[in-house]
Amino acid sequence: MTDIESRIDTSRPHTARIWNYWTGGKDNYPVDREAGDQIRALHPGIGEYAKADRLFLGRAVRHLAEREGIRQFLDIGTGLPSADNTHEVAQRVAPDARVVYVDNDPLVLAHARALLVGTPEGRTDYLDADLRDVDTILAAAAKTLDLSQPVALMLLGVVIFVEDDEESYAIVRRLMDALAPGSHLVLSHTVTHPDMPDVDAAVAFWNEHGTPKLTQRTPAAVARYFDGLELLEPGVVSCSAWRAETTTPDVAMYAGVGRR
Repeated sequence: MTDIESRIDTSRPHTARIWNYWTGGKDNYPVDREAGDQIRALHPGIGEYAKADRLFLGRAVRHLAEREGIRQFLDIGTGLPSADNTHEVAQRVAPDARVVYVDNDPLVLAHARALLVGTPEGRTDYLDADLRDVDTILAAAAKTLDLSQPVALMLLGVVIFVEDDEESYAIVRRLMDALAPGSHLVLSHTVTHPDMPDVDAAVAFWNEHGTPKLTQRTPAAVARYFDGLELLEPGVVSCSAWRAETTTPDVAMYAGVGRR
């Protein structure tokens, strides 16, 4: 057994694998599918969040590459490889785009090595690290990215795993402060909302049975991650509504893009 394999716990459901299950992937185990089905029974629409978040990623990366001229992406908490990963979207627009992925899930690491292969003109790299390891992430990313030039910091569904509010805001500020003017923050976050009470029940079930535990925040608390940045229209909204071409129901996953 390799070191990576020894770190994969198949006895408890894991959020990245459940997300993979909900989006139609095959990189999950029976324990993940069982938990995913139980969560979906509590909140039937929750599987749509994963799909909406993935579509938001595609729209945001495409906008940054096409309209903002961004050629560098630091994607922390990337999750299991799926269709239209960050480097695929970016390099379709700009083949010379560079992407560094960061995750601490050993299953993600195992698949990232095999699947995250970029264009010959660009570069795609992977770092096995935790979001809290800011200095480690920045030092390693600087081997692939030029941090004196604008970078898109991608934090999709990852700061939810930092329970303490002030710690989570400080992590995002430290990362953004290390990036050049013209850099962008792309962030999505599960929210608690009075119009979506079944989401709270689903999160409570997850935190009792799954790993890692997650923290919900209000839409206003999610907007605070963009303090000091210039928010791109339409601001912090349901990720299904961010510059979507068609009208779809809101999901309890809010997102925004801000420019430094």
